[in-house]
Amino acid sequence: MDKEKLNHIEQRLLEEREQVLKELGFFDENYHETTRTASGDLSAYSFHMADQGTDAMEREKAFLFASKEGRQLYRIDDALRRLYREPAGFDRCILCGDTIQWERLEALPYATQCIECQEREENGGNT
Repeated sequence: MDKEKLNHIEQRLLEEREQVLKELGFFDENYHETTRTASGDLSAYSFHMADQGTDAMEREKAFLFASKEGRQLYRIDDALRRLYREPAGFDRCILCGDTIQWERLEALPYATQCIECQEREENGGNT
């Protein structure tokens, strides 16, 4: 992969990383605000059973969202480490060693597998 494409991928990864960090910061600010001030109470917990169920559901949704964003951040950071450590091999599939197509990397800059290996993995290795 040439230097211009590597720079493009690096910029895309850094932009996506910044966006994920903003989302996680937004989650952190809003989650703490809503659990404590929604009822006007200083307590993070409700006393009514219906409110407790709603609060538990909202906390679980927020946790799942934060977990998804955290996994995304991990993938992006891993891709940046690979890019900085071995730029010449960044576009190589970790399973078969073939080149990952540029279009795939442009769409998903933290991709580690070529489209064929990814499809095989998603289909349970049956193709």
